[in-house]
Amino acid sequence: MAAGLGLVVEPVIELDPVIHAPVRLRLMGIARTLPEVEYAALRDRLEISDSVLSKHLAALCEVGYVSLRKGKLAGRSRTWVSVSEKGARALDDHVAALRALASGTV
Repeated sequence: MAAGLGLVVEPVIELDPVIHAPVRLRLMGIARTLPEVEYAALRDRLEISDSVLSKHLAALCEVGYVSLRKGKLAGRSRTWVSVSEKGARALDDHVAALRALASGTV
């Protein structure tokens, strides 16, 4: 309770600022459903440019939410994206916070 005001102070729901950006939230949701997803397929599904995807992946890699694997497929260099355990937990927590906000339970 706030001092002398009779107000109940609820705990603050923490949204993850790294995941909260709409493209990153969609990216994490898509990538989470697969063991790994090829970069070009992810780019096409999100309908964004290579540079935009690269920027978002860099932010997610920096905090350890996704990892990238490079290799060759049919003689061409490819990159695959996978969500780490840390990223999966962060996504679950973020979605739970969004649900709490949307339901008015916070």
